Amino acid sequence: MNGKPTGRRAVREWALRALYQIDLGGKPAEEAVEEVLSVAALETDDASAVRELVLGTTRAQHTELDPLIQQYARGWTIDRMAVIDRNILRLALYELRHHPEQPFKVVINDAIELAKKYSTAESGRFVNGILGAIVRQMYPDEAGESQEQG
Repeated sequence: MNGKPTGRRAVREWALRALYQIDLGGKPAEEAVEEVLSVAALETDDASAVRELVLGTTRAQHTELDPLIQQYARGWTIDRMAVIDRNILRLALYELRHHPEQPFKVVINDAIELAKKYSTAESGRFVNGILGAIVRQMYPDEAGESQEQG
């Protein structure tokens, strides 16, 4: 063990780093993934998960994710959001929609924690509000109590 975080939360964090590079620096997705994985020292399964999350998120970004985020981000456009916040939202939303095996409460909690770690003090609430509204539509019978975390 090299002292770096492991598990799904680490996968999400490394995927976020690649998405940030893609969005802010205009790097091609594959290049950003390779750069992140070159320093991440992840197990093979975790590295594959990072790759899938980044490539899947970038593929779905304009046609699926951004329009849905925009629908729930009252008063905000995607372009006005902080780069890190919009990529946290994209990543979490991609995972919620394409990885139902991941518990939505965990996905949301990790997104909130990433926002608190990498963005502003208000970002955790911002991310929670948007994801919470989306999840209430996706899982109306289960989502009520999950939004008391943030």
